Amino acid sequence: MAKNFWGRTASAILVGAMLLMGAAVPAMAQNVRATVNGTIITDLQVAQRQKLFALEGNRGGSKGALDQLVTEAIQLGEAKRIGITVSNAQVDEALLQIARNMKVSQDKLVSMLQQGGVGMDTLKDRLRAAIAWNAVTEQAIMPQVQISELSLDQEAAAKVQVYQGFDYILKEVIFVGSAGRSGQANSYRSKFSGCDTAVDLSLGYTDAAVIDVGRRHATQMPEAIAKELAGLNVGGITKPRAVETGLSMLAVCEKTQAEDLTFIKGDLRAEAGNTALGGQSETYMAELRKNAKIIFN
Repeated sequence: MAKNFWGRTASAILVGAMLLMGAAVPAMAQNVRATVNGTIITDLQVAQRQKLFALEGNRGGSKGALDQLVTEAIQLGEAKRIGITVSNAQVDEALLQIARNMKVSQDKLVSMLQQGGVGMDTLKDRLRAAIAWNAVTEQAIMPQVQISELSLDQEAAAKVQVYQGFDYILKEVIFVGSAGRSGQANSYRSKFSGCDTAVDLSLGYTDAAVIDVGRRHATQMPEAIAKELAGLNVGGITKPRAVETGLSMLAVCEKTQAEDLTFIKGDLRAEAGNTALGGQSETYMAELRKNAKIIFN
């Protein structure tokens, strides 16, 4: 009995020691690679980020992984400083969106990460930092971005083409179903004499409809249509074009010269805003990094 007791006790002690050793090894293996404003980055985090890089085809290596983790620590620190918090629900939603974009289930995404040796927390950590920095950008950086309206006006004016300088009131004539309709559509077009009689003329054709499009500026339309309309006078009608419902023609009810820069400026503003925001964001981040206490081991 004593022998069995001691045998069981020794076994229990041995198993306990192995469990303790097993618990201690990972902790010992997590050597500190860097400290960012008191936030520790371990070699395990760097190794995990490298594996995530490998799945993405990123060749940044250990240096790139460490640099990204340092940047994220700074971003999260700044978010915390100005009162921004990122909930687990936000991170989970971002994770779900990644799975949707990849057209896989969330379980499949988890499986893909596991096959690459990447823990889910590694991806979640990066998502949390990205969400936090987006919030910092909206709250602290965007208000600093200014765009000159005069510069936009000048640039937009330089981009306006001759065919884009018109404002129209249009009607659309549709021949439903494209099969065998081109003859009838062209017949209608040859007899068309103006918007006032467009509906009456359509009554002589099967499955033909006239729709009031209303006012449109040339910059709101595809280039090919805008160019064709520019060559028409009031009372003119475009050639039949295939659309989802059949064949479509646009009739010119009114046409005036009017350089509307709104739509061109909208695109230019977005482009200029993105460029300015990118530059401002880099400057903001450079200043944070400059003032951060970063210790590499």
